[in-house]
Amino acid sequence: MGIKLITIIGARPQIIKASALSRAIRTRFAHQITEVLVHTGQHYDENMSGVFFDELAIPQPTYNLGVGSGNHGEQTGRMIKGIEEIVLTERPDFIVLYGDTNSTLAGAIAASKVYVPIVHIEAGLRSYNKTMPEEINRVLTDHVSTYLFSPTQTGVNNLIREGFRTDNQPPYTIDNPGVFNVGDIMYDNTLYFAGLAKQKTYILERLGVQPETYVLVTLHRNANTDDASRLNSIFDALLILVEKYRINLVMPLHPRTLKQMSALLSPELHQSISTHPAIQLCPPVSYLEMIVLEQHAKLIITDSGGVQKEAYFFKKPCIILRAETEWVEIVDQGAAVLCDADPNQILQAFQFFEGPTSITFNPIYGEGDAAAQLLNLLIL
Repeated sequence: MGIKLITIIGARPQIIKASALSRAIRTRFAHQITEVLVHTGQHYDENMSGVFFDELAIPQPTYNLGVGSGNHGEQTGRMIKGIEEIVLTERPDFIVLYGDTNSTLAGAIAASKVYVPIVHIEAGLRSYNKTMPEEINRVLTDHVSTYLFSPTQTGVNNLIREGFRTDNQPPYTIDNPGVFNVGDIMYDNTLYFAGLAKQKTYILERLGVQPETYVLVTLHRNANTDDASRLNSIFDALLILVEKYRINLVMPLHPRTLKQMSALLSPELHQSISTHPAIQLCPPVSYLEMIVLEQHAKLIITDSGGVQKEAYFFKKPCIILRAETEWVEIVDQGAAVLCDADPNQILQAFQFFEGPTSITFNPIYGEGDAAAQLLNLLIL
């Protein structure tokens, strides 16, 4: 008879991750699994969401809640209400949640209250910083999930420390959950889309940069964009990098970052960043264009968890603009350095990667078949 999944997406990274699951269902499990896609509308800008459905060949959502932006409580509350109504109408066998956004938390609360088993993809990730909204979201979601699919052994170890068992036997329930290391679903996508991205190399020409001559920068976390001191410190460091090391920066701008640059950067710094010929500021790029930029960058600077991993997938050193990361394996491998918003640390990390260094990019994120592995477990 098969099973029905409701997949909840809302932010750009979730749309990308969902493409791997949808593709696996379409190509390998079409007769066994029906997927109902629900978009909360957490990211509602066309460049941040809509274009991805076309480019990644994801089915258009069956439902779109159109929640948009708002305070955490207001946004999450509206999502809970909408998701609960859909769950009661569709009566799925499982609800699938990704990562750690407000959409994830809303799906976890809505599903657990009406006793629908939760499948959490990217379970077990921890930054151990509960001032981050994402940390609260991922911890709470894990603890109401029935299937916890971790991308790494570190994630599994984190869950064990919190009391989860890896030897539970089916049938799995919220009180007897299954914990599995299936590898990273984003690695599925990296392997699949890397070839397709070759046709998008025109973005390098559009930005006027050559391969291996630029640093790719992404910045979007509230802790960085909404704090004037941190935002100014980060851009001070970027300006020094450009002027001291004669490198180019390419920076696709999240809408919030663009807005806060105008509001919070000092006028002099904002002018220097906006007009510097070696700094290419551009609107958000598509997923395939982002892959091209990552593949051809000399180094990546980011506060994004997803971009940290993709840097590792493409064997690029990474400077992380946070004090901690949930992807600790990358730092442990010596492929990334945690710099927070400290200009001195950022410059020192850049100098370190500029020097003679040997990084081993071990295969720590699985074999690129995470979607198939987890779907096989669901249909047992």
